[in-house]
Amino acid sequence: MEARTPWLRRVSWLVLIWAASVAALGVVALILHVVMSFAGLTG
Repeated sequence: MEARTPWLRRVSWLVLIWAASVAALGVVALILHVVMSFAGLTG
């Protein structure tokens, strides 16, 4: 079990960083959408 722990930890960090980056991108897209809506640039 000790041999699998570092691999599992690396994959967990990779998934965590990926999920955080996707969430951050979604927040930025939402903010841009709101700003564009206030500016009258979206239908």
